[in-house]
Amino acid sequence: MAYRIVILGASYGSLLSTKLLMAGHDVTLVCLPEEAELINAAGTTVRITLKGQGEPRLIRSGEQPGRLDAKTPNEVEPSEYDLVGLAMQEPQFRAPPVWELMNRIAEAGKPCLSIMNMPPLAYLRRIPALDTEALKHCYTEPMVWDGFNPECVTLCSPDPQAFRPPEENLNFLHVGLPTNFKAAAFESDAHNAVLNQLAEDIASVRLDGQDVPVKLRVHDSLFVPFAKWSMLLTGNYRAITPDAPRSIKDAVHSDTELSREIYAWVDSVAAQLGARPEDHVPFEKYARAAESLLKPSSAARAAFAGASHIERVDKLVQAIGKTFGLKNAAVDQTVEIVDARLELNRAA
Repeated sequence: MAYRIVILGASYGSLLSTKLLMAGHDVTLVCLPEEAELINAAGTTVRITLKGQGEPRLIRSGEQPGRLDAKTPNEVEPSEYDLVGLAMQEPQFRAPPVWELMNRIAEAGKPCLSIMNMPPLAYLRRIPALDTEALKHCYTEPMVWDGFNPECVTLCSPDPQAFRPPEENLNFLHVGLPTNFKAAAFESDAHNAVLNQLAEDIASVRLDGQDVPVKLRVHDSLFVPFAKWSMLLTGNYRAITPDAPRSIKDAVHSDTELSREIYAWVDSVAAQLGARPEDHVPFEKYARAAESLLKPSSAARAAFAGASHIERVDKLVQAIGKTFGLKNAAVDQTVEIVDARLELNRAA
């Protein structure tokens, strides 16, 4: 059975959309008018290296069994879709056309799979140990999530590293680290049936007889996606320094012991919420992966490109830690540095 999926965000969202198209499902990407016009005319292209191969492959949407189109937010009718993917940066959801679409999605009661670094507030409401009222200040516009039933929202850890190369068109995505999406299950069996079927279909895809990396894995634990928090606070946000961006590799390996301490502290915060040891990714595995992350994080690039707001997982984890009496000086310093950079951008 072919499902219809709508994904808000055509940049990072095109990675998930490509895997769904290869599995025979139909996808609508929600984006800006110029992006929608380009995608409807030329489709999308994802550059990815298959396991054991030296040269990357170009996977074009028009060559897949699933059908792709692109729309602006006001053109989308949520009732027409089986699943909603949330792949925009958290600050983008406050834009009036997107916020209005989010209200329509909430009213339709459609299952929503977030592949944002910043977990939707509606997802955090599924965790009994959390006082989400105390976390609203970490969001650019927390009211976006007021209308959502938490049972209809789940979170998927966006572990694959991908970006739009500046020399390419807006419909092109390069995958630098082809790891898996790790999703927590929904509350509803019906919603999980859709999610599990998509995961199975993606796993069965082959390209010229070869396995294609970046799978969708579904986990019973609510806390598996939180394993990304340690990576973000150890590498991505520390790629923002007071003066300039640096690569994730440099952020992690300039002081490996400090990185290990930060990583462990963030894991301890997740453990307070209920995460088990098997929900975490060992520091050594992340440190090895970081060796290949030779560019600044998307957060660092945005901060030094003048963004007034970025996703603040650093501030969110700090705030959650405080509710359990947990503090870390290095994390506090990172939050201060990011705050200062964004204040400079807003002043400018």
